Amino acid sequence: MTVSLDVGLSGLRISLVLFAIMLVQDLVGRDIDQRSVVLTLSYPTNRSAYLIGRYLGVLALTAVAASILGMLLWIAVMMSGLHYEQQFPVELGAPFWLTVLGVWVDVAVVAAFTLWIATLSTVTMLPLALGAVFAIGGRALGAVFDYVSKGADGQVDIAARYGPLLDITRWLLPDLSRLDWRAWPMYGLVPDIQTTAMALSMAFAYAILMIGLAIHAFSQREFS
Repeated sequence: MTVSLDVGLSGLRISLVLFAIMLVQDLVGRDIDQRSVVLTLSYPTNRSAYLIGRYLGVLALTAVAASILGMLLWIAVMMSGLHYEQQFPVELGAPFWLTVLGVWVDVAVVAAFTLWIATLSTVTMLPLALGAVFAIGGRALGAVFDYVSKGADGQVDIAARYGPLLDITRWLLPDLSRLDWRAWPMYGLVPDIQTTAMALSMAFAYAILMIGLAIHAFSQREFS
């Protein structure tokens, strides 16, 4: 059951990330590419309301998808443990659903970044590509930073060379790995409240920043 849950949560995040960036591309990027956004903006609404509405729509659809996929994963994990009882059972109550919530918050940050890129891009596939790269980089940042900060297994030259670069990078990219709470339902390790609060605050602040940048870029863009 533990392995099933671990693999399932990874698959859940990948699926939701792809779904979110494709939604942003479809709802915003395609409108801009096909100039249909001009017709939309001809109605009595401002550009910020247009973008915020699209973003909230993406959040709502990904929340529905997270609920459905989370329920399917819950059923799959339950069925995987029907024929045997493991020593340390997984927790499929509140810890499981709070972990799914953490995945959704992670995806919300990725969607906000992709929205910003979509308002800047003149290349159709660029938001999809950079959104995926951002999702991967944001998740890997925490592990890389911990590795280097702990001495890189005694390789002092690596720590000295890349430490300052990572210190700068951590201010530019959010550490999305802090929103991964799978150890709670898998092993009963409750996340630290302070760390969790900081992770949620970081995600909220970064998403607001990306939306603000998207609104600024979109308001300055001219459509013919």
